[in-house]
Amino acid sequence: MRKTYDAIIIGGGVIGCSIAYELSKRNKSVLLLEKETIGNRASSAAAGMLGAEMEFQSDHPLYVLAKESRDSFSSLSQELFNVCGIDIELIQKGIYELAFTESEAVDLKREAAERHDQCEAVFLLPAHDLLREEPALSQLVKGALYFEKDAQVSPYKLTHAFYQSAKILGAEVKEHAKVVQLLQTDNKVTGVVTTKETFHADRIIIAGGVWSSELEPSLNMVPVKGECLSFKTQRPLLTGTVKYKNCYLVPKRENRIFVGATSTPHVFDEEVTFSGLFELMEKAKQIMPDLRDAHFEKAWGGIRPQTLSGTPYIGPHPRKKGLILATGHYRNGILLSAITGKRIADYMKSEVHSS
Repeated sequence: MRKTYDAIIIGGGVIGCSIAYELSKRNKSVLLLEKETIGNRASSAAAGMLGAEMEFQSDHPLYVLAKESRDSFSSLSQELFNVCGIDIELIQKGIYELAFTESEAVDLKREAAERHDQCEAVFLLPAHDLLREEPALSQLVKGALYFEKDAQVSPYKLTHAFYQSAKILGAEVKEHAKVVQLLQTDNKVTGVVTTKETFHADRIIIAGGVWSSELEPSLNMVPVKGECLSFKTQRPLLTGTVKYKNCYLVPKRENRIFVGATSTPHVFDEEVTFSGLFELMEKAKQIMPDLRDAHFEKAWGGIRPQTLSGTPYIGPHPRKKGLILATGHYRNGILLSAITGKRIADYMKSEVHSS
């Protein structure tokens, strides 16, 4: 294995793997370092929603970026399959935000009007139209805001498609390679030290999720624990993703339904709790009563990486040359993975041209 690269990426989650893929497409020499195994933390704990319009309104600083990323998944899905043969299970059936009270229905109607003025593909569905589309929902539902273009993927398969495609295109990957130190000469980051080896690169990219602050304390990352669970049903119950307050039901292949997610800030413990699962199951039963007959499959927890500002770090470090940041995506790592990889690769390309 060589010791000097165009780029070293620290973190083998969906963000790091996306960057490795995009840089490898541009014929860069890439080393991806993961302290455990590829995609085993927040990336594998996600539900995989691509909720650009559900998550952000047009005045949010991430709105345009999120829509661009979401819209790229149609071509990205085919592109990754052509390279590595992995189907990321893109499902483009929209997301429904539900109302169960008259007051909530009025709020959704107001939001639908605002979204219509902004020319978004967002529609208000009265209860009878909603139940015609999703008959397994509770008969008590009052209607929904339908985000037609929002979608979902398998987070596990997306991460591994980026990873395998990057390897096929020449990226080198080392698992169980924890970076313990960044090498600096004057004010330029020039390499990394792992527990066993030292490597050098023109650019060092930190994509370690909430653990990024271990290497760069100025990032001020906030851990936010989330718990999820999954069920298997005898027949398909949902076509689109549904969300009510802080609970969402995401239909997967083979009649699986993911239910998420709790949100507990300032917690690094990934263990699931009775209270967390009980809360999710109660909400899920309210949304779709037929889930009472579903077979419980598994439960899991993950740590979302949030920044104090609420927006991720994507781009060069403001004070340290040679250091690039790609972290802090909070609950939108899957959604923003496609655009983050492209932005970092484009930045490195523009740097070369301007130097």
